[in-house]
Amino acid sequence: MSAHKTRIMYIEDKSGGLDGPARIGRVTFSKSGRSVTYGGRTFQKTVGYKFNFLDIDNGDEFWISGPRKDGADRLYGGGAAVEVDPDVAEEYWETIRGTDAPT
Repeated sequence: MSAHKTRIMYIEDKSGGLDGPARIGRVTFSKSGRSVTYGGRTFQKTVGYKFNFLDIDNGDEFWISGPRKDGADRLYGGGAAVEVDPDVAEEYWETIRGTDAPT
């Protein structure tokens, strides 16, 4: 049995408004690719206004996408800083952003 694909992604909680808490972390894709898991939660792909995934347990809206090389991942800019999970930090900064992690 093959392992499910994982990827570093940008994950923003849109359930409270257009600029929600956001982070960079590793998600695991379902076999079909129509859902992802992250942080013990499962998100189902959907089509919505400024969100593209729903938490299957509570319906919270999320924007989940591949992170940008320039770090401008927020749809509307601004908002709080985007946190990077420690377990992906080195890979994110070196492979995606092309630089050393900030100190």
